[in-house]
Amino acid sequence: MQRALDILGLLTEDRPTISVREIVDATGLAKTTVLRMLSTLEQSGLLWATPNGYMAGPGLWRWAHLVQRSWELPPDTQRSMRELATRQRETVNVYVVRDMYRVCIAQQEGPQPLRHVVHVGDELPMWAGASSKILLRDASPALLDRIARSSPYGPKHAKRLREWIDEAAAKGYAESHGEREEGLSAVAAPIIGGSGRVIAALGLSGPTVRFTETRVAEFAADLMQMARRMSERGFTHPFDAAG
Repeated sequence: MQRALDILGLLTEDRPTISVREIVDATGLAKTTVLRMLSTLEQSGLLWATPNGYMAGPGLWRWAHLVQRSWELPPDTQRSMRELATRQRETVNVYVVRDMYRVCIAQQEGPQPLRHVVHVGDELPMWAGASSKILLRDASPALLDRIARSSPYGPKHAKRLREWIDEAAAKGYAESHGEREEGLSAVAAPIIGGSGRVIAALGLSGPTVRFTETRVAEFAADLMQMARRMSERGFTHPFDAAG
């Protein structure tokens, strides 16, 4: 099952079709194993064989349609994200927590050629990053310990995480510069649920060279204002157990 998901995960917007050779190289599986799995995925409608390789099949389209019907950002929020990306010229993301990871559930790419982009559905670690510092505000000590142990810094990182979280809570926003990936910066603000807990993080991300002290202050003010409006309108997401 995991191997099949790994193969499907190789398909991206930039690479909508993939060859057998590319799959073998990317997964390290034997060619005979790859061919057998491709046959199964094709029979299930999850892949489609073309002269140039394999592409997403109608089964995936059906699932994507079901996901879109079950949840998507309200039109006014989507419009606000587009306007924010245009106004600040950086990529806008919305992240939520899923166990030890933050999941991107919505994105609006910035207009500049050099920009930071993750794909909707991507899971990123929470041991660093502006959005993580926001999302972990209400985290239990046990969760922070688990995240710290999974980080490159080990268990001692839990103390630093708590310092970051407390600082973000005091300021109303968080920022990060090269913590997870060198040359990448981000600013994020909290989206609050009806219970008063943080349920999502609204962020701007891009190359560190553009995230000067002045620009970070501008980003933070804009993000906090928009996140406040989203909170007041009511915000839910697919992983929100409270609904």
